[in-house]
Amino acid sequence: MPPLTRWFIKAGLLYFVIALLLGIAVAFPGGRVSASTVAALRPVYLHLLVVGWITQLIFGVAYWMFPVYSKERPRGREGLAWATFVLLNVGLILRAVAEPLQAVQRSTIWGGMLAVSALLQWLAGLGYVVNIWGRVKER
Repeated sequence: MPPLTRWFIKAGLLYFVIALLLGIAVAFPGGRVSASTVAALRPVYLHLLVVGWITQLIFGVAYWMFPVYSKERPRGREGLAWATFVLLNVGLILRAVAEPLQAVQRSTIWGGMLAVSALLQWLAGLGYVVNIWGRVKER
């Protein structure tokens, strides 16, 4: 299993555990967690689950299992694949921080961080598509 695949899968597992813990907090509000905080955390929970867990698992396994691109570059451009990993995770972490803060306290700083996080995740998706496209082929 390539190192990048392990990084994608381990990061995905970490986000899965974090998302489940956040899901418990969202599902059972009470005590010190206000209703507005729960509402602010719900999108983060879903994003960690879908992008953090599911998307990273798919990216990692596809990077590993899809047909080889060529003998010289069996998995495509390795640098682009690592950039995809970094962009996706930095964008996800920025969103997990900025989104609830923007919901609770509107600010151009948090809004800007959300825009940057969206751009980073979009670039990661684009990098993934560019890198995997040539590996989607007939036998």
